[in-house]
Amino acid sequence: MPQPPRSPFTALARLTGRRPRALLGLTLLLLAGAVVLGGGVADRLRSGGSGGVVDPASESSFAADVLEREFPAARPDLVLLVTADGGSARVDDAEPARQGRALAARLADVPGVGGVASFWDARAGALRSEDGRQALIVARVGGDESAAERTLTDEIIPRFDGRRGDLDVRIGGSLAVQREQQTFISEDLLRAELIALPITLLILIVVFGSAVAALLPVGIGVIAVLGTNAVLRVITEFTDVSVFASNLTTALGLGLAIDYALLIVRRYREELGRGRDAPAALAVTLDTAGRTVLFSAATVAVSLAAMMVFPLYFLRSLAYAGISVVVLAALAALVVLPALLTVLGPRIDALDVRRLVRRRSPRGPRAEQGAGWARLARWVMRRAPLVATGTLGVLLLLGAPFLDVDFGTADYRQLPRAAESRVVQEQIRDGFDGSPTGTVDIVAEGPGDGELAAYARKLSELPGVLRVDSPAGRFTGGDGAGPARPDRVSGDTAYLTVVPGVEAISERGKELARTVRAVDTPFPAHVSGASAALIDTQAAIGRGLPWAVGIIVLATLVLVFLLTGSVLAPVQAVLLNALSLTAMLGAVVWIFQDGHLSGLLDFTPTGSIETALPVLMFCLAFGLSMDYGVFLLSRIKEERERLPDHRAAVAEGIRSTGGVITAAAVVLATVMVAIGSSRITNTKMLGLGVALAILMDAMVVRTLLVPAVLALTGRATWWAPAPLRRLHARFGIAEGGRDRPPEPQDAPPAVRAEQPPVPAGSTPG
Repeated sequence: MPQPPRSPFTALARLTGRRPRALLGLTLLLLAGAVVLGGGVADRLRSGGSGGVVDPASESSFAADVLEREFPAARPDLVLLVTADGGSARVDDAEPARQGRALAARLADVPGVGGVASFWDARAGALRSEDGRQALIVARVGGDESAAERTLTDEIIPRFDGRRGDLDVRIGGSLAVQREQQTFISEDLLRAELIALPITLLILIVVFGSAVAALLPVGIGVIAVLGTNAVLRVITEFTDVSVFASNLTTALGLGLAIDYALLIVRRYREELGRGRDAPAALAVTLDTAGRTVLFSAATVAVSLAAMMVFPLYFLRSLAYAGISVVVLAALAALVVLPALLTVLGPRIDALDVRRLVRRRSPRGPRAEQGAGWARLARWVMRRAPLVATGTLGVLLLLGAPFLDVDFGTADYRQLPRAAESRVVQEQIRDGFDGSPTGTVDIVAEGPGDGELAAYARKLSELPGVLRVDSPAGRFTGGDGAGPARPDRVSGDTAYLTVVPGVEAISERGKELARTVRAVDTPFPAHVSGASAALIDTQAAIGRGLPWAVGIIVLATLVLVFLLTGSVLAPVQAVLLNALSLTAMLGAVVWIFQDGHLSGLLDFTPTGSIETALPVLMFCLAFGLSMDYGVFLLSRIKEERERLPDHRAAVAEGIRSTGGVITAAAVVLATVMVAIGSSRITNTKMLGLGVALAILMDAMVVRTLLVPAVLALTGRATWWAPAPLRRLHARFGIAEGGRDRPPEPQDAPPAVRAEQPPVPAGSTPG
């Protein structure tokens, strides 16, 4: 057989094949170091909080920073829900009141806890339930997120949670919600890995037949996950990283590494089956499948890198994690896997569980490989207009619910119904007159006493406002009550609290925050709080979204052009890839916003979708779908260089990749579904939504829509004007080191399509 041409990839094959055992030994040493370094990464990941999904340069962030600096007790993140024992006992009875004051005093003595306020000290009606049986103690736990959670876990929960004298104490607040969320995510991630790995191994054994061949992709996936954990541990030294990065690391690390290894191992066995010896088979594999892996890794990395245009650290940290895991997955597939293949040689087919089936088969084991995919492709191309129209209509119909999307932010309802912090928040919502942690906070700079009182009175008259607490006193419906509050003034800065009578995270809550911001003042006033932060988050995403989409689209167009040398193929790739996401986006709204299947999937619908999550899902699913698009286009381009007929090349490309793309999609979808089994709603939505997008892309778009569209565009698919042809000739990617003889492409596409096909191996014109 002809030897593979010289290229950087064949040089890499020779390099990894020269000293494979030394390379594998070095990999084991690096992997051991990664295990040690990345072992404590979970403790350094941030569980969220408003900072993760709020623009740090926004008005709400500025006001929050001022409050944190000047009035640490202004924004309580810890709530003790105190219930008086007995059917008729009330929290303002003598003995419960005495014990409640003692409880608040003990909480104030805990190191790092400040701003403690209770019903018994403040005699504030908002801190007592409407039935009088429950009261609240609120506080602010100092330090960064990790220090605050340690204080909660080590000091507060052991000393205050549960039965205390005649009082029953339960712990809530945003800090407790974040802690439980992180605990659930860590436990769910471990369970997802235990579910995904054995199922993935079983799928790979079915695909390869050989248990040894099936273990190779799993091993590459483990390398990618452990290596990325070590990278994340280093990144946490310089910036915040969201706890959701661990979910992304597992999903992409296992999924992509297995995809890449699956592609390389399958091509390697294919070349061995054609009669090549092991070194030549490895060289051809890296020069074909290896190029595809590198190219597809670039497309996924660019899609994830687009999230860095957003100022939200939630998205930026996921971009760091995603880029790291993609690079490591590709590196392991291109360097470590070839060394393993060299060491194994023909033993890659050891432990063949399908040997009995093969022996009984009257044909060779590869005789009919992929024939069904080829028949399907030819059937689709014969009915291209009908199939394209029907598939497009179904995809648009599935995506229609997304037109009614309502963006919001995550809250305690993300947690399981039995989670203690969620139970506390729900009891506060249902039993108390306004939430002390769901207020609209205002920072006023340099106001006079009269101006401040007039401003507070005006705010109290707004629709949806229960009361306003200010340095000038408390105002309800325009009427002032209570003494002045000098503790709400620091230098020239004062703060006010608007207690809403509506749910903070709702359209009415957002409208109230906008109305508060619109009130005229003779002094600078900055509005913060949950609803204001949500408004600022949506504005930041709205500003960054065109840039992110532009980066993804432009990079995809350039990369696919470098692969194909065509003008139309990159445009087709972007449009068809976007269509593959419609089912995911529609399902997200229909299921998670509107609540369909909420009982089956065990979550609480909130009527909105976390604002930043669709951005993450779009970037992730677009990159993964493009991954399969690259697999298919790469093989069709390779077959086009060998076959004279465009439709024959499409059918052969689908025949060659149909099985591997489907297997890769099923493996990655399995991992994402395991992630989607989480008890946290957003993680559930991420895993199940992306799994749906992957399956729709691999089993509908790639098998029906792509061949139909390629049949409709015909040989014009590969056309490019002369300047771009010259550019591609200089910088493009020649798959397999072979270049197709040039067509007379200066002629219009319609004219060239009418020319007779050029016999294989000849040079036209």
